[in-house]
Amino acid sequence: MFEQKQQPNKKLKMEIADVKNDVNQGEFTWIIRNFTRQSAKLYSEAFTVSGCQWKIVAYPKGNNTYHLSLYLEIPDSATFPDGWTRKAKCSFSVIDRTNKAHSITREMQHDFNARESDWGFKKFIKLSKLRTHTMGYIANDSLMIKAKVCVLKVTPPVNLQPAKPTDKFDSYFTGLEELVNTAETNAVNVGSTSSHHDGALKAEMPSLEEVEKAKQSLKNCLSDLFKSNMKERLSEALSTLSSARIGLSSEQQIAIETFRANFNDFTSDFLTFEQDNAELELHKLLKDQRYSAMKKCHETHILNKQLMDDLIKKEEEVKSKRDKLLSDWEVLLVQSEAEESGYKDEQKKVAEAEEKKRISEERLSRSTTAWSNLKAQFC
Repeated sequence: MFEQKQQPNKKLKMEIADVKNDVNQGEFTWIIRNFTRQSAKLYSEAFTVSGCQWKIVAYPKGNNTYHLSLYLEIPDSATFPDGWTRKAKCSFSVIDRTNKAHSITREMQHDFNARESDWGFKKFIKLSKLRTHTMGYIANDSLMIKAKVCVLKVTPPVNLQPAKPTDKFDSYFTGLEELVNTAETNAVNVGSTSSHHDGALKAEMPSLEEVEKAKQSLKNCLSDLFKSNMKERLSEALSTLSSARIGLSSEQQIAIETFRANFNDFTSDFLTFEQDNAELELHKLLKDQRYSAMKKCHETHILNKQLMDDLIKKEEEVKSKRDKLLSDWEVLLVQSEAEESGYKDEQKKVAEAEEKKRISEERLSRSTTAWSNLKAQFC
């Protein structure tokens, strides 16, 4: 059947009588109160078998037929992934409560899917037979329906452990933790060859503004090396010595000529080295700053994850208590209805017994009067 669902009439009472489940199969009992007054399409409460939600759908006046129509439905199929199926073996029973041997049971097997999310019997039992007074299908204007469901296969499986809200964070921060550990290892290795790096890790990290200021100051110092005329003074000395013919050994003269010939390259290389060294120190400071921030993010993640785990644990405890209360309420509801029905039955029996007693008293009064008259005549 594929048709618009209608909400049951809330003024007319329906109840769950019993639910019995194990891993792959379950049994559900549904008592529909005020059955003869029901006309709309009715839905039972959802029940779970093998991690799957199910509902019984009933047509008290028949689904375009003069029969009681019963179906089994997947209530939350719109939330399932594409290609889902649930292969199930099911049965419906309409219980005769005066003689259970007259109860009617019909079985079916179906692959429930997106196109056929409900399946059942359009003509389960004739309405005329259902309402026969000599049968006990409708007792106290209530009908008892039992459904048994055995789930043979679920695709894709729905009983897998659900993903936690923190899983996507964990997958990222696990990689980040490895990066932090690697950085700490590298920090130890680098510290053994650099007197600046180890101290930078221990000291408070400078801000970007302070780093830029230090960089500019370093550049100025490098520039001052040449502004102080050291280059000109060195060039002048080399020129004088290269033209000298006395006071120098042959080896000294060769060294001076060689240095003078490469003087411009030497000064250029020296300046380049100092600039590259300054850039290296700057990037080391920036790396240490990023490392500190990265480690702080990781520590915050660990704290948040613990808080989230505690919250999930509390939510599970609350859910467990809620489910227990609902389960107790359902048992209490069944017990209450049974006591109410029993009370009404006993109330009727009390009225019948009072009437019988009244008749007996009248008969006893007549008999006593006759006995007294007879006794007066002969005694």
